[in-house]
Amino acid sequence: MPHPFRTALCIFSAAFFAAAARRADTIKIGEFASMTGKEATFGQFAHKGTLQAIEEVNAAGGVLGRKIELLLEDNQSKPGESATIVKKFISRDKVVAILGEIVSSRSLEAAPICQNAKIPLISPGATAPEFTTRGDYIFRACFIDPFAGTIMAKFAKDTLKARRVAVLSSVSSAQSVGIAKFFRDRFAADGGAVVADQKFSEGDKDFRAQLTAIKAAGAEGIFAPAYYAEAALICKQARDLGLTIPLFGTDGWESSELISIGGAAVEGCYLVTHYSPENQSPLVAAYHARFQKRWGGSSNALSALGYDSAMMLIDAIKRAGTTDGPKLRDAIAATKNFPGAAGTITLDANRNPTKSAVVLTVKNGKFAFVQDVSP
Repeated sequence: MPHPFRTALCIFSAAFFAAAARRADTIKIGEFASMTGKEATFGQFAHKGTLQAIEEVNAAGGVLGRKIELLLEDNQSKPGESATIVKKFISRDKVVAILGEIVSSRSLEAAPICQNAKIPLISPGATAPEFTTRGDYIFRACFIDPFAGTIMAKFAKDTLKARRVAVLSSVSSAQSVGIAKFFRDRFAADGGAVVADQKFSEGDKDFRAQLTAIKAAGAEGIFAPAYYAEAALICKQARDLGLTIPLFGTDGWESSELISIGGAAVEGCYLVTHYSPENQSPLVAAYHARFQKRWGGSSNALSALGYDSAMMLIDAIKRAGTTDGPKLRDAIAATKNFPGAAGTITLDANRNPTKSAVVLTVKNGKFAFVQDVSP
């Protein structure tokens, strides 16, 4: 007669190893994002898009006959956390690829680690040009800073009719530094003048000294490549000082928190970004409808980029027919005419996509579409 304890142990062991086998049979993908902290809405919306992509693929049967297992870690919007998370993903979790994150500086932390491990990294929104120079396993799903800076310089001159502008940029953000440079270069090349060039640091809350100098310089517009927390305060303090000139920025402004913090001060302000749910293309309309059904709210550029980065990766896994690092890397690099929610993606030799952008304005407390902008 079998011993009851041994029988129970055998049943437990069988169940344990069956569960382990099921876990091993999934394709593990890591995602690091700012789910809490100063840029939390960036990570939260990007994750919604990423998770939706994984859910849709799994509901359709997965890829290569296996389901995707998404492992999410929060970097809390803090320097240093992303590197720690990515090392864990690679050494302990054995992921085949990593997605993350929106902010360039935190994506740059992860890039050399992924490159050394030969694990592909796709950032939804790291626009700093140097990101993909960190190695041939490093990719992005968004346009880059030179394009954003150039577009806003052209917008300031042609649409806002400004000839004298001020730049207010962050010295501690790779994105802000890069975009500010490209804006200055293009605006000057087009015959405009940057009459004030003011700086701040991430986390600053008082911009009155810089804005007072801008007012004295006689600027006709203020370009502020900043993240939404600082951008909202810049707009409020500019209006408090009697500056009625246009303020405009980049995709770092795109958060409901910009409007919550800035209130009436951000009305009529402009930003360049990657996507608008008001776009009438069938692909955008279909994605936006699915997002609303899944999450009960509107999609935005962050969610669309999160969705696209995940779908780019899954498409590459299908084409590679394997999750082997070098072969998967080659398949991602070969991405061409991929129909993303935030635009068609073809990666160039530097693993950057060539794609269009949109300009939005704040109107009646919401982001409203202004125009499409092609490369």
